[in-house]
Amino acid sequence: MRRRRKRKKMACKCGGYYYTLNAKASFDRDLAKTRKFLLRNVSVIRMFTSGFFRSKWRSIAGKRRILSMDAREKSRSTILESSKDKRVPIFVMMPVDIFTLDASGCPRIRKLKALTVSLKALKLAGVHGIGVEVWWGIVERCSPFDYDWSLYEELFKLISDSGLKLHVALSFHSNIHSTHGKGGVSLPLWILEIGDVNKDIYYRDQQGFSNNDYLTLGVDHVPLLSGRTALQCYEDFMLSFVNKFESFIGTVIEEISIGLGPSGELRYPAHPFGDGRWKFPGIGEFQCYDKYMMEDLKMAACREGKPQWGDKGPQNAGCYNSLPSGVPFFEEGKESFLSDYGRFFLEWYSGRLICHADAILAKAAKILKKYQENEQTSVLLVAKIGGIYWWYQTLSHPAELTAGYYNTALRDGYDPVVSVLSRHGAALHIPCLEMMDSETPPTYLCSPEGLLKQMQSVSKKRIVNLIGRNTTERLDKTGLWKIRSNCYNPQAEVVRSFTYFRMNDSIFRVENWNNFVPFVRMMSTDL
Repeated sequence: MRRRRKRKKMACKCGGYYYTLNAKASFDRDLAKTRKFLLRNVSVIRMFTSGFFRSKWRSIAGKRRILSMDAREKSRSTILESSKDKRVPIFVMMPVDIFTLDASGCPRIRKLKALTVSLKALKLAGVHGIGVEVWWGIVERCSPFDYDWSLYEELFKLISDSGLKLHVALSFHSNIHSTHGKGGVSLPLWILEIGDVNKDIYYRDQQGFSNNDYLTLGVDHVPLLSGRTALQCYEDFMLSFVNKFESFIGTVIEEISIGLGPSGELRYPAHPFGDGRWKFPGIGEFQCYDKYMMEDLKMAACREGKPQWGDKGPQNAGCYNSLPSGVPFFEEGKESFLSDYGRFFLEWYSGRLICHADAILAKAAKILKKYQENEQTSVLLVAKIGGIYWWYQTLSHPAELTAGYYNTALRDGYDPVVSVLSRHGAALHIPCLEMMDSETPPTYLCSPEGLLKQMQSVSKKRIVNLIGRNTTERLDKTGLWKIRSNCYNPQAEVVRSFTYFRMNDSIFRVENWNNFVPFVRMMSTDL
């Protein structure tokens, strides 16, 4: 009788698991075959380059809870200590143009076979999950309360069947202007019809130009949307989502990000790069000139005993593409951001944004609370913040001020934002993890590293979990290793997960794939 040879085992340093040599070889062969298929079919992967629309595994988040402040205070030391040894699961964000219209005008998933192969490749590489934007403009597209989840039912099943988890971003914005003329997803058509009659449902700048990427927070409490306020629309959408995908929450869906503004970020559209008004490194413009925000400003000024302050925003703040030098409001002087009027306006402007986040996150936390009664259905609530890193090294931080972050060299503007997240048990989705000060133009006094350090510091202070993401596409070793370094910053808490923006044909090119796979293997808990 032939004696069966024992297979040698090899330890995997990144996870503590053991694989036989044969199993590892099989894994590598599958990965290589999948990547070769993708490279032979680059035209298939290019389904990710154009857009459309106006016209039963244990969860990594299995024991994450939406905690009360008391619970988080008691568990502070546990959170900080336990995070030191954790790996960082990687989510890869879906392309925004994954959908197209069929002959009947209904959305469908493009190039389904190619997408399936791409998901398999990412899974084999060690990617933990996929990030998916769930667009308000797709699901409730045609009429109020007419929610059509069929597209996402199909997509979520495909992702789940591939053995991948989900980071879901509930998206109440449009990306029409950010897709460089290649289509995109608008706000719901019935919202656009209302906006055609009343453009004040959108943010406006001082010249009266409106931005229909997101509803102004001025209508959060005004029932202009077929009898509903904006907050009611967001709440109804969230309720419909969790009712439809209840069986996925906490098992497949591990993170739910709530859209709070343009690009899903909590900010004003002060830098509208898609429509030609702004280009880097302009300071941007204040976005408070729709009639609903102006009414609120007037009331705030009257309460302050200065009714004249409510007539308009700062008149000496330059324009979209101004540089700080020579713009009085952002310098030191009697009529600057340091004046009594400057402080009043900036406190009101940033305060309204914080109240907007507070109201939406309160509703989201309440909706998700019932899923926390069973630890198997717990899910991480996430809020996304913008990465306004240019002019960060100036006294006034003008680009941040116009975006709604009252953050200067003299004032921490992110602490009140993160305090709201802490109150609702939400994680902070932070940008710029791949960026280095040395790679930015010195003339523009950028500091993505300084901005990131500030966000990490205030999140640690407020006991808020961090989720990381990149701001620019980086697939070179320097950029990817910078991400890893920031995820494991010894002076800050280890991030809970990292979302890579985004899946496209570049990621599967051999020179990039050979950098991306080792990066994922170092970071991922799934290996």
